[in-house]
Amino acid sequence: MAIGRRSLGHGVLAAGLALPALAPRRAEAQRNADTLRVVFRDAVPNIDPYFNSQRTGLILGHHAWEGLVHRDPESFRIVPALATAWRWVDTKTLDFELRPGVKFHDSSDFGADDVVYTLNTVANPESRVATPSNYAWMDRAEKTGDLAVRLHLKRPTPAALEYLALVTGIWPKAYRERVGPEGYARAPIGAGPYRITRVETGTAVEFERFDGYYAGGPKGKPAIRRITARFVPDAATELTELLSGRVDWIWNMNPDQIANVNRLPTLQAVRQESMRVGYLQLDASGRSGPNPMTNLKVRQAVWHAVDRQSIAEKLVTGGSRVPPAPCYPSQFGCDGNAAVRYDYNPAKSRQLLAEAGFPNGFDIELTSYVQPRQWSEAVQNYLQVVGIRARLNLLQVAPAIQRAWRGELAMYMGSWGSYSINDVSAFLPNWFGGGNDDYARDPELQRLIEEGGSTNDEEARLRAYSAAIHRITEQAYWMPLHTYVNTYAFSKQLNFTPYRDELPRFYLASWR
Repeated sequence: MAIGRRSLGHGVLAAGLALPALAPRRAEAQRNADTLRVVFRDAVPNIDPYFNSQRTGLILGHHAWEGLVHRDPESFRIVPALATAWRWVDTKTLDFELRPGVKFHDSSDFGADDVVYTLNTVANPESRVATPSNYAWMDRAEKTGDLAVRLHLKRPTPAALEYLALVTGIWPKAYRERVGPEGYARAPIGAGPYRITRVETGTAVEFERFDGYYAGGPKGKPAIRRITARFVPDAATELTELLSGRVDWIWNMNPDQIANVNRLPTLQAVRQESMRVGYLQLDASGRSGPNPMTNLKVRQAVWHAVDRQSIAEKLVTGGSRVPPAPCYPSQFGCDGNAAVRYDYNPAKSRQLLAEAGFPNGFDIELTSYVQPRQWSEAVQNYLQVVGIRARLNLLQVAPAIQRAWRGELAMYMGSWGSYSINDVSAFLPNWFGGGNDDYARDPELQRLIEEGGSTNDEEARLRAYSAAIHRITEQAYWMPLHTYVNTYAFSKQLNFTPYRDELPRFYLASWR
Protein backbone atom coordinates (compact mmCIF):
# COMPACT_ATOMS: atom_id res chain seq x y z
CA MET A 1 0.00 0.00 0.00
CA ALA A 2 1.43 3.40 -0.94
CA ILE A 3 1.19 6.34 1.41
CA GLY A 4 0.07 9.66 0.05
CA ARG A 5 1.29 12.88 1.63
CA ARG A 6 -1.81 14.75 2.69
CA SER A 7 -1.69 18.18 4.26
CA LEU A 8 -3.41 19.14 7.46
CA GLY A 9 -5.34 22.40 7.53
CA HIS A 10 -4.77 23.76 4.01
CA GLY A 11 -7.66 26.14 4.55
CA VAL A 12 -6.09 27.35 7.78
CA LEU A 13 -2.82 28.11 6.04
CA ALA A 14 -4.57 29.99 3.28
CA ALA A 15 -6.25 32.13 5.90
CA GLY A 16 -2.91 32.68 7.61
CA LEU A 17 -1.28 33.82 4.40
CA ALA A 18 -3.85 36.58 4.24
CA LEU A 19 -2.61 38.09 7.50
CA PRO A 20 0.80 39.60 6.64
CA ALA A 21 -0.01 42.98 8.11
CA LEU A 22 -1.77 41.82 11.26
CA ALA A 23 0.61 39.11 12.48
CA PRO A 24 3.81 41.21 12.61
CA ARG A 25 2.11 43.94 14.66
CA ARG A 26 0.87 41.35 17.18
CA ALA A 27 4.30 39.71 17.41
CA GLU A 28 6.00 43.08 17.85
CA ALA A 29 3.57 43.98 20.63
CA GLN A 30 4.40 40.77 22.47
CA ARG A 31 8.12 41.33 22.11
CA ASN A 32 7.68 44.84 23.50
CA ALA A 33 5.64 43.35 26.37
CA ASP A 34 8.47 40.81 26.88
CA THR A 35 6.01 37.91 26.82
CA LEU A 36 6.68 34.69 24.93
CA ARG A 37 3.43 32.96 23.94
CA VAL A 38 3.63 29.21 23.32
CA VAL A 39 0.97 26.63 22.55
CA PHE A 40 0.81 22.88 23.15
CA ARG A 41 -1.80 20.34 22.11
CA ASP A 42 -1.63 18.01 25.12
CA ALA A 43 -3.18 19.69 28.15
CA VAL A 44 -1.34 18.86 31.38
CA PRO A 45 -3.76 17.61 34.07
CA ASN A 46 -1.34 18.36 36.92
CA ILE A 47 1.47 20.88 36.51
CA ASP A 48 3.57 19.12 39.18
CA PRO A 49 5.91 17.12 36.90
CA TYR A 50 5.87 14.12 39.26
CA PHE A 51 2.16 13.64 38.59
CA ASN A 52 1.98 13.71 34.82
CA SER A 53 3.89 11.58 32.31
CA GLN A 54 3.53 13.97 29.39
CA ARG A 55 6.38 15.62 27.53
CA THR A 56 4.66 19.00 27.89
CA GLY A 57 4.64 18.56 31.67
CA LEU A 58 8.35 17.75 31.64
CA ILE A 59 9.12 20.82 29.52
CA LEU A 60 7.15 23.21 31.72
CA GLY A 61 8.58 21.59 34.82
CA HIS A 62 12.15 22.26 33.75
CA HIS A 63 11.42 25.98 33.75
CA ALA A 64 9.98 26.14 37.28
CA TRP A 65 11.84 23.38 39.15
CA GLU A 66 15.52 22.69 39.70
CA GLY A 67 17.29 19.39 40.32
CA LEU A 68 20.40 18.48 42.27
CA VAL A 69 22.30 18.22 39.00
CA HIS A 70 21.76 19.35 35.41
CA ARG A 71 22.54 17.74 32.06
CA ASP A 72 24.12 20.04 29.50
CA PRO A 73 21.91 19.97 26.37
CA GLU A 74 24.86 19.98 23.95
CA SER A 75 27.34 17.59 25.55
CA PHE A 76 24.97 15.57 27.80
CA ARG A 77 27.55 16.11 30.55
CA ILE A 78 26.20 16.20 34.13
CA VAL A 79 27.00 19.54 35.81
CA PRO A 80 26.25 21.06 39.24
CA ALA A 81 22.86 22.61 40.02
CA LEU A 82 21.38 22.57 43.56
CA ALA A 83 24.27 20.30 44.45
CA THR A 84 27.77 21.67 43.92
CA ALA A 85 29.52 18.30 44.29
CA TRP A 86 28.77 14.60 44.60
CA ARG A 87 30.65 11.37 45.03
CA TRP A 88 29.90 7.66 44.95
CA VAL A 89 30.60 6.23 48.40
CA ASP A 90 29.97 2.76 46.97
CA THR A 91 27.81 1.31 44.18
CA LYS A 92 24.61 2.02 46.13
CA THR A 93 25.40 5.25 47.99
CA LEU A 94 25.65 8.82 46.67
CA ASP A 95 26.73 11.81 48.77
CA PHE A 96 25.80 15.38 47.77
CA GLU A 97 27.09 18.74 48.90
CA LEU A 98 24.32 21.30 48.48
CA ARG A 99 24.62 24.86 47.22
CA PRO A 100 24.31 27.61 49.88
CA GLY A 101 22.20 30.71 49.39
CA VAL A 102 19.54 29.21 47.08
CA LYS A 103 16.01 30.59 47.41
CA PHE A 104 12.71 29.08 46.38
CA HIS A 105 10.18 31.25 44.56
CA ASP A 106 8.56 32.26 47.88
CA SER A 107 11.99 33.48 49.12
CA SER A 108 12.32 30.59 51.57
CA ASP A 109 15.74 28.96 51.91
CA PHE A 110 16.66 25.74 50.15
CA GLY A 111 18.40 23.06 52.21
CA ALA A 112 18.87 19.41 52.95
CA ASP A 113 15.40 18.98 54.45
CA ASP A 114 13.84 19.82 51.08
CA VAL A 115 15.96 17.26 49.24
CA VAL A 116 15.29 14.49 51.76
CA TYR A 117 11.56 15.24 51.76
CA THR A 118 11.34 15.22 47.97
CA LEU A 119 13.37 12.07 47.34
CA ASN A 120 11.75 10.04 50.11
CA THR A 121 8.28 11.09 49.01
CA VAL A 122 8.62 10.27 45.32
CA ALA A 123 10.43 6.98 46.04
CA ASN A 124 7.49 5.85 48.20
CA PRO A 125 5.03 3.77 46.11
CA GLU A 126 2.15 5.21 48.13
CA SER A 127 2.85 8.61 46.57
CA ARG A 128 1.61 7.24 43.21
CA VAL A 129 3.86 9.33 41.01
CA ALA A 130 3.03 9.10 37.30
CA THR A 131 6.16 7.13 36.31
CA PRO A 132 7.28 5.10 39.33
CA SER A 133 10.10 3.39 37.38
CA ASN A 134 11.90 6.77 37.35
CA TYR A 135 12.31 6.56 41.15
CA ALA A 136 12.01 2.86 42.03
CA TRP A 137 15.80 2.62 42.26
CA MET A 138 15.90 4.96 45.26
CA ASP A 139 15.79 3.48 48.75
CA ARG A 140 15.97 6.50 51.05
CA ALA A 141 17.65 9.85 51.48
CA GLU A 142 19.09 11.10 54.75
CA LYS A 143 20.31 14.47 55.93
CA THR A 144 24.00 14.43 56.87
CA GLY A 145 24.29 18.20 57.40
CA ASP A 146 22.38 21.42 56.74
CA LEU A 147 23.78 21.34 53.21
CA ALA A 148 24.59 17.65 52.84
CA VAL A 149 22.49 14.64 51.81
CA ARG A 150 23.20 10.95 51.39
CA LEU A 151 21.08 8.97 48.92
CA HIS A 152 20.85 5.21 49.42
CA LEU A 153 19.97 3.17 46.32
CA LYS A 154 18.08 -0.13 46.32
CA ARG A 155 20.45 -1.42 43.67
CA PRO A 156 23.36 -0.15 41.58
CA THR A 157 21.91 2.37 39.12
CA PRO A 158 24.43 3.61 36.53
CA ALA A 159 21.98 6.20 35.18
CA ALA A 160 21.17 7.65 38.63
CA LEU A 161 22.58 11.12 37.88
CA GLU A 162 20.63 11.31 34.61
CA TYR A 163 17.37 10.62 36.47
CA LEU A 164 18.28 13.21 39.08
CA ALA A 165 19.04 15.76 36.35
CA LEU A 166 16.01 15.22 34.13
CA VAL A 167 13.07 14.06 36.25
CA THR A 168 13.82 14.94 39.89
CA GLY A 169 13.05 18.56 40.68
CA ILE A 170 13.16 19.52 44.34
CA TRP A 171 10.04 20.58 46.26
CA PRO A 172 10.09 23.11 49.15
CA LYS A 173 9.21 20.88 52.10
CA ALA A 174 7.61 23.45 54.40
CA TYR A 175 5.39 25.00 51.73
CA ARG A 176 4.20 21.72 50.21
CA GLU A 177 3.44 20.23 53.62
CA ARG A 178 1.46 23.35 54.52
CA VAL A 179 -0.71 23.51 51.35
CA GLY A 180 -0.86 19.79 50.60
CA PRO A 181 -0.40 18.08 47.20
CA GLU A 182 -3.59 19.55 45.70
CA GLY A 183 -2.82 23.06 46.89
CA TYR A 184 0.72 22.70 45.61
CA ALA A 185 -0.52 21.71 42.14
CA ARG A 186 -2.70 24.83 42.06
CA ALA A 187 0.08 27.18 43.22
CA PRO A 188 3.44 25.42 42.85
CA ILE A 189 6.77 26.77 44.00
CA GLY A 190 10.19 25.62 42.87
CA ALA A 191 13.71 27.01 42.51
CA GLY A 192 13.97 27.20 38.71
CA PRO A 193 14.60 30.26 36.51
CA TYR A 194 10.86 30.95 36.12
CA ARG A 195 8.15 31.04 38.77
CA ILE A 196 4.58 29.99 37.97
CA THR A 197 2.14 32.86 38.46
CA ARG A 198 -1.10 31.20 37.32
CA VAL A 199 -2.36 27.68 36.73
CA GLU A 200 -5.62 27.13 34.93
CA THR A 201 -5.80 23.35 34.71
CA GLY A 202 -6.18 22.11 31.15
CA THR A 203 -6.16 25.65 29.75
CA ALA A 204 -3.03 27.68 30.53
CA VAL A 205 0.04 28.12 32.70
CA GLU A 206 1.75 31.48 33.12
CA PHE A 207 5.37 32.09 34.15
CA GLU A 208 7.43 35.08 35.18
CA ARG A 209 11.20 35.30 35.36
CA PHE A 210 12.47 34.57 38.86
CA ASP A 211 14.99 37.31 39.49
CA GLY A 212 16.15 35.45 42.60
CA TYR A 213 17.42 32.47 40.59
CA TYR A 214 20.74 31.58 42.16
CA ALA A 215 24.01 32.88 40.77
CA GLY A 216 25.89 30.23 38.85
CA GLY A 217 22.74 28.23 38.09
CA PRO A 218 23.21 26.10 34.94
CA LYS A 219 20.08 27.45 33.27
CA GLY A 220 21.12 31.06 33.61
CA LYS A 221 18.97 34.15 34.01
CA PRO A 222 16.29 34.14 31.28
CA ALA A 223 16.30 36.97 28.77
CA ILE A 224 12.49 36.92 28.37
CA ARG A 225 10.46 38.07 31.36
CA ARG A 226 7.16 36.20 30.89
CA ILE A 227 5.91 33.00 29.27
CA THR A 228 2.29 32.15 28.60
CA ALA A 229 1.68 28.49 27.74
CA ARG A 230 -1.78 27.62 26.46
CA PHE A 231 -3.33 24.28 25.52
CA VAL A 232 -5.42 23.87 22.38
CA PRO A 233 -7.32 20.79 21.19
CA ASP A 234 -5.79 20.07 17.80
CA ALA A 235 -3.07 20.82 15.26
CA ALA A 236 -5.29 22.98 13.06
CA THR A 237 -6.07 25.35 15.95
CA GLU A 238 -2.41 25.43 16.90
CA LEU A 239 -1.34 26.42 13.39
CA THR A 240 -4.10 29.02 13.16
CA GLU A 241 -2.83 30.62 16.36
CA LEU A 242 0.69 30.87 14.96
CA LEU A 243 -0.32 32.19 11.55
CA SER A 244 -2.63 34.80 13.02
CA GLY A 245 0.15 36.14 15.25
CA ARG A 246 -1.55 35.15 18.50
CA VAL A 247 1.36 32.90 19.54
CA ASP A 248 5.10 32.99 18.96
CA TRP A 249 6.05 29.29 19.10
CA ILE A 250 4.52 25.88 18.34
CA TRP A 251 5.98 22.44 17.66
CA ASN A 252 5.16 19.13 16.02
CA MET A 253 2.97 20.58 13.33
CA ASN A 254 2.36 18.57 10.15
CA PRO A 255 5.67 18.40 8.22
CA ASP A 256 3.74 19.17 5.02
CA GLN A 257 3.37 22.72 6.31
CA ILE A 258 7.08 23.47 6.75
CA ALA A 259 7.66 24.94 3.29
CA ASN A 260 4.49 27.03 3.50
CA VAL A 261 5.42 28.44 6.91
CA ASN A 262 8.94 29.26 5.74
CA ARG A 263 7.51 31.28 2.87
CA LEU A 264 5.99 33.72 5.36
CA PRO A 265 8.29 36.69 6.11
CA THR A 266 7.58 36.66 9.87
CA LEU A 267 7.92 32.92 10.66
CA GLN A 268 10.40 30.09 10.37
CA ALA A 269 10.22 26.29 10.77
CA VAL A 270 13.11 23.99 11.64
CA ARG A 271 13.44 20.24 12.32
CA GLN A 272 15.42 18.15 14.80
CA GLU A 273 15.31 14.38 15.35
CA SER A 274 14.54 13.51 18.97
CA MET A 275 14.87 10.52 21.26
CA ARG A 276 11.12 9.89 21.02
CA VAL A 277 9.89 6.62 19.51
CA GLY A 278 6.41 6.05 18.07
CA TYR A 279 4.95 2.66 18.93
CA LEU A 280 2.06 0.26 18.53
CA GLN A 281 1.36 -1.69 21.72
CA LEU A 282 -0.58 -4.97 21.63
CA ASP A 283 -2.50 -6.46 24.56
CA ALA A 284 -0.71 -9.82 24.73
CA SER A 285 -1.78 -10.50 28.32
CA GLY A 286 -5.49 -9.84 27.79
CA ARG A 287 -5.75 -6.95 30.25
CA SER A 288 -8.55 -5.48 28.13
CA GLY A 289 -10.42 -8.81 28.10
CA PRO A 290 -10.43 -11.63 25.52
CA ASN A 291 -9.04 -10.26 22.26
CA PRO A 292 -7.05 -11.53 19.25
CA MET A 293 -3.82 -9.86 20.44
CA THR A 294 -3.33 -12.59 23.03
CA ASN A 295 -2.42 -14.88 20.09
CA LEU A 296 1.27 -14.71 19.14
CA LYS A 297 0.59 -15.32 15.44
CA VAL A 298 -1.88 -12.42 15.36
CA ARG A 299 0.72 -10.12 16.92
CA GLN A 300 3.30 -11.28 14.39
CA ALA A 301 0.75 -10.66 11.63
CA VAL A 302 0.37 -7.07 12.84
CA TRP A 303 4.15 -6.54 12.69
CA HIS A 304 4.29 -7.86 9.11
CA ALA A 305 1.25 -5.79 8.07
CA VAL A 306 2.63 -2.29 8.71
CA ASP A 307 5.14 -0.70 6.32
CA ARG A 308 7.05 1.19 8.97
CA GLN A 309 9.78 2.34 6.59
CA SER A 310 7.25 4.12 4.39
CA ILE A 311 5.67 5.79 7.42
CA ALA A 312 9.09 7.05 8.55
CA GLU A 313 10.23 8.23 5.12
CA LYS A 314 6.97 9.54 3.60
CA LEU A 315 4.91 10.73 6.57
CA VAL A 316 7.27 11.59 9.42
CA THR A 317 10.16 12.58 7.08
CA GLY A 318 13.13 14.71 8.15
CA GLY A 319 15.43 11.73 8.69
CA SER A 320 13.04 9.61 10.75
CA ARG A 321 14.25 6.03 11.27
CA VAL A 322 12.64 2.70 12.15
CA PRO A 323 14.32 1.50 15.36
CA PRO A 324 15.04 -2.23 15.19
CA ALA A 325 14.54 -2.55 18.95
CA PRO A 326 11.96 -1.10 21.37
CA CYS A 327 14.20 1.78 22.48
CA TYR A 328 16.10 4.73 21.02
CA PRO A 329 19.31 3.59 19.25
CA SER A 330 21.73 5.79 21.25
CA GLN A 331 20.51 4.54 24.64
CA PHE A 332 22.86 2.26 26.55
CA GLY A 333 21.59 -1.31 26.20
CA CYS A 334 19.52 -0.70 23.06
CA ASP A 335 20.86 -3.70 21.14
CA GLY A 336 19.27 -3.72 17.69
CA ASN A 337 21.22 -6.84 16.76
CA ALA A 338 19.30 -8.81 19.41
CA ALA A 339 15.94 -7.95 17.91
CA VAL A 340 13.90 -10.35 15.79
CA ARG A 341 13.21 -8.61 12.46
CA TYR A 342 9.82 -8.43 10.73
CA ASP A 343 9.73 -7.28 7.13
CA TYR A 344 6.74 -5.60 5.53
CA ASN A 345 4.96 -8.65 4.11
CA PRO A 346 1.15 -8.47 3.78
CA ALA A 347 0.99 -12.01 2.34
CA LYS A 348 2.82 -13.38 5.38
CA SER A 349 0.50 -11.38 7.60
CA ARG A 350 -2.61 -12.91 6.02
CA GLN A 351 -1.09 -16.40 6.32
CA LEU A 352 -0.41 -15.91 10.03
CA LEU A 353 -3.95 -14.62 10.60
CA ALA A 354 -5.37 -17.72 8.90
CA GLU A 355 -3.14 -19.99 10.97
CA ALA A 356 -4.37 -18.20 14.09
CA GLY A 357 -7.98 -18.92 13.17
CA PHE A 358 -8.86 -15.56 11.59
CA PRO A 359 -8.92 -16.23 7.83
CA ASN A 360 -11.49 -13.44 7.40
CA GLY A 361 -9.75 -11.05 9.78
CA PHE A 362 -11.50 -9.41 12.72
CA ASP A 363 -12.75 -6.09 14.10
CA ILE A 364 -10.85 -4.27 16.86
CA GLU A 365 -10.42 -0.80 18.31
CA LEU A 366 -7.18 1.09 17.62
CA THR A 367 -6.79 3.80 20.25
CA SER A 368 -4.33 6.60 19.51
CA TYR A 369 -3.41 10.11 20.55
CA VAL A 370 -0.88 10.51 17.73
CA GLN A 371 -0.99 13.65 15.61
CA PRO A 372 -0.97 14.37 12.72
CA ARG A 373 -4.03 12.19 12.31
CA GLN A 374 -2.81 10.63 9.07
CA TRP A 375 -0.03 8.83 10.95
CA SER A 376 -2.66 6.88 12.89
CA GLU A 377 -4.74 6.47 9.76
CA ALA A 378 -1.74 5.00 7.92
CA VAL A 379 -1.43 2.22 10.50
CA GLN A 380 -5.19 1.70 10.35
CA ASN A 381 -5.07 1.40 6.56
CA TYR A 382 -2.19 -1.08 6.56
CA LEU A 383 -4.09 -3.27 9.01
CA GLN A 384 -7.24 -3.01 6.89
CA VAL A 385 -5.39 -4.41 3.85
CA VAL A 386 -4.69 -7.72 5.61
CA GLY A 387 -8.18 -7.99 7.13
CA ILE A 388 -7.70 -6.38 10.54
CA ARG A 389 -10.58 -3.91 10.60
CA ALA A 390 -9.32 -1.38 13.14
CA ARG A 391 -11.75 1.30 14.29
CA LEU A 392 -9.63 4.35 14.98
CA ASN A 393 -10.44 6.09 18.25
CA LEU A 394 -8.33 9.25 18.30
CA LEU A 395 -8.16 10.82 21.76
CA GLN A 396 -6.24 13.61 23.41
CA VAL A 397 -3.13 12.52 25.28
CA ALA A 398 -4.35 12.52 28.88
CA PRO A 399 -7.58 10.54 28.30
CA ALA A 400 -5.70 7.99 26.18
CA ILE A 401 -3.09 7.49 28.91
CA GLN A 402 -5.81 7.13 31.54
CA ARG A 403 -7.53 4.41 29.50
CA ALA A 404 -4.20 2.65 28.94
CA TRP A 405 -3.41 2.65 32.66
CA ARG A 406 -6.84 1.16 33.41
CA GLY A 407 -5.97 -1.74 31.10
CA GLU A 408 -8.71 -1.05 28.56
CA LEU A 409 -6.80 -0.98 25.25
CA ALA A 410 -6.25 -3.96 22.92
CA MET A 411 -4.24 -1.89 20.40
CA TYR A 412 -2.67 1.37 21.48
CA MET A 413 -0.65 3.81 19.41
CA GLY A 414 1.45 6.49 21.07
CA SER A 415 5.02 7.70 21.63
CA TRP A 416 7.64 7.53 24.37
CA GLY A 417 10.53 9.93 24.89
CA SER A 418 12.24 8.20 27.87
CA TYR A 419 12.28 11.55 29.66
CA SER A 420 15.34 12.06 27.41
CA ILE A 421 17.43 9.70 29.57
CA ASN A 422 20.07 8.04 27.41
CA ASP A 423 19.75 4.59 28.96
CA VAL A 424 17.23 1.80 28.29
CA SER A 425 16.41 1.73 32.00
CA ALA A 426 14.21 4.72 31.14
CA PHE A 427 12.47 2.77 28.38
CA LEU A 428 12.04 -0.96 28.96
CA PRO A 429 10.86 -0.93 32.62
CA ASN A 430 8.02 1.45 31.79
CA TRP A 431 6.53 -0.92 29.20
CA PHE A 432 7.53 -4.33 30.53
CA GLY A 433 8.21 -3.88 34.24
CA GLY A 434 4.74 -4.78 35.54
CA GLY A 435 3.42 -1.20 35.89
CA ASN A 436 0.44 0.63 34.44
CA ASP A 437 1.72 0.55 30.86
CA ASP A 438 2.70 -3.14 30.81
CA TYR A 439 0.40 -5.14 28.53
CA ALA A 440 2.82 -8.07 28.23
CA ARG A 441 2.90 -9.10 31.92
CA ASP A 442 5.76 -11.47 31.15
CA PRO A 443 7.57 -12.64 34.33
CA GLU A 444 10.68 -13.75 32.44
CA LEU A 445 10.91 -10.38 30.72
CA GLN A 446 10.44 -8.57 34.02
CA ARG A 447 13.27 -10.65 35.50
CA LEU A 448 15.64 -9.74 32.66
CA ILE A 449 14.85 -6.04 32.94
CA GLU A 450 15.34 -6.12 36.70
CA GLU A 451 18.66 -7.91 36.16
CA GLY A 452 19.84 -5.29 33.67
CA GLY A 453 18.97 -2.46 36.05
CA SER A 454 20.54 -3.99 39.15
CA THR A 455 24.25 -3.88 38.42
CA ASN A 456 27.02 -1.51 37.38
CA ASP A 457 28.67 -4.26 35.36
CA GLU A 458 28.23 -3.05 31.78
CA GLU A 459 28.66 -6.48 30.23
CA ALA A 460 26.07 -8.01 32.55
CA ARG A 461 23.66 -5.16 31.81
CA LEU A 462 24.12 -5.58 28.07
CA ARG A 463 23.52 -9.34 28.28
CA ALA A 464 20.29 -8.89 30.22
CA TYR A 465 18.94 -6.08 28.07
CA SER A 466 19.84 -7.90 24.84
CA ALA A 467 17.96 -10.97 26.05
CA ALA A 468 14.99 -8.76 26.97
CA ILE A 469 14.97 -7.11 23.54
CA HIS A 470 15.10 -10.51 21.85
CA ARG A 471 12.11 -11.70 23.88
CA ILE A 472 10.07 -8.53 23.33
CA THR A 473 10.50 -8.73 19.56
CA GLU A 474 10.21 -12.52 19.36
CA GLN A 475 6.88 -12.28 21.17
CA ALA A 476 5.87 -9.20 19.12
CA TYR A 477 4.65 -7.38 22.22
CA TRP A 478 5.43 -3.76 21.30
CA MET A 479 6.23 -2.50 17.80
CA PRO A 480 8.58 0.49 17.40
CA LEU A 481 7.17 2.42 14.44
CA HIS A 482 9.59 5.30 13.89
CA THR A 483 11.69 7.93 15.57
CA TYR A 484 10.15 11.37 15.91
CA VAL A 485 11.55 14.40 14.17
CA ASN A 486 10.32 17.49 15.95
CA THR A 487 9.15 20.38 13.83
CA TYR A 488 9.42 23.78 15.49
CA ALA A 489 7.71 26.85 14.05
CA PHE A 490 8.21 30.25 15.63
CA SER A 491 8.48 33.96 15.10
CA LYS A 492 11.60 35.23 13.36
CA GLN A 493 11.84 37.74 16.17
CA LEU A 494 12.69 34.86 18.52
CA ASN A 495 16.14 33.35 19.03
CA PHE A 496 15.39 29.69 19.74
CA THR A 497 17.61 26.59 19.54
CA PRO A 498 16.17 23.03 19.44
CA TYR A 499 18.07 20.16 21.02
CA ARG A 500 18.07 16.42 20.38
CA ASP A 501 16.77 15.64 23.87
CA GLU A 502 13.34 17.08 22.95
CA LEU A 503 13.38 19.65 25.74
CA PRO A 504 12.62 23.14 24.40
CA ARG A 505 14.42 25.55 26.68
CA PHE A 506 12.65 28.88 26.69
CA TYR A 507 14.96 30.08 29.46
CA LEU A 508 17.71 30.11 26.82
CA ALA A 509 15.59 31.96 24.23
CA SER A 510 15.68 35.69 23.59
CA TRP A 511 14.19 38.34 21.35
CA ARG A 512 16.16 39.51 18.32
